[in-house]
Amino acid sequence: MEGKLILENGITLKGETFGIKETKVGEVVFNTSMTGYQEILTDPSYYGQIVVMTYPLIGNYGINFSDLQSDSVKVRGLIVRENCKHPSNFRKEMTLEKYLKIERTFGLEKVDTRYLTKTLRKVGTMNGILTKENLSKKEIDSLFKKFDKKNFVKEVSTKKEYELKEGSIKLAVIDFGVKGNILKEFQKRNCKIKVYPYNTTAKRILEKKPDFVFLSNGPGNPKDLKDSIYEIKKLLGKIPVVGICLGHQLLSLAIGAETKKMKFGHRGGNHPVKDLMKNKIFITSQNHGYVVKKNTLSEKVNITHINLNDNTVEGIESDDLMFKSIQYHPEASPGPIESDYIFDEFINFYRRSYAKK
Repeated sequence: MEGKLILENGITLKGETFGIKETKVGEVVFNTSMTGYQEILTDPSYYGQIVVMTYPLIGNYGINFSDLQSDSVKVRGLIVRENCKHPSNFRKEMTLEKYLKIERTFGLEKVDTRYLTKTLRKVGTMNGILTKENLSKKEIDSLFKKFDKKNFVKEVSTKKEYELKEGSIKLAVIDFGVKGNILKEFQKRNCKIKVYPYNTTAKRILEKKPDFVFLSNGPGNPKDLKDSIYEIKKLLGKIPVVGICLGHQLLSLAIGAETKKMKFGHRGGNHPVKDLMKNKIFITSQNHGYVVKKNTLSEKVNITHINLNDNTVEGIESDDLMFKSIQYHPEASPGPIESDYIFDEFINFYRRSYAKK
């Protein structure tokens, strides 16, 4: 069945639908990963977004339930050049198309994804509508007007506290949309994890006496989470705090720095980042549309990592305020795994912070 993507700037791209056919509105972004589409689909950081895959053939190894990063698909839609109808892999449990139908997600194939990606790079990230209907201009304008991004974290965060009990290091995770593989990486390092909703107070966390606190990844504009930023300020200097992606941005705002929206963001598994402490370059997995403004960071904050494509901040730390954070995704899923040493550094940082107290 014919479907189409309608962009905010008036461009319409036609294709063929797969998955469900209900009209969906989302922020259109592109990802340059060649594999890992199911991890992308289930990453809570993509909540509310329509993801364009630049790699032309998607779905060729099907879907398995071991690699999912959350309990459901979080994207609003998936746009590909070609959806593989007959995947082949020994771990395959179903096709991509069947999975999108079960998860009520709009898929659109046979789209000129190269042209679409070039448009997003030139114009910048835009909202879009996936539909099979012939919508009037009034209907299109109404759908765009109703699209609200401010409550995305509330939608993906856990609604109640829960524990992953194995381990001797007590870690409090504030869930802004945490990926499954992040929790697994901490578990590998002997952490007993307690996960809290995004709106948990600092008082609640401190009274449970964790060894350190982790601020997770998640969707949306960090400046929308004013209450969370206020609570993070209360943690700084009292307990070691580490963060990834949105957690890194929230931590930066809590110390008085500023963030800004990027033109089209960093999304993919091939971004070079320099670890300034090690003087080494790593290829990283990334997924963010906002970045910390370098010139707003205090001189007391050490910049530990930079992106070699555009020189943006990819990591910061402070011994005085006991925090360390990373903008990219060291847990991969998808993407290269060579940055998983960051989790060892998080553990070492918390131990070093306590040794200095």
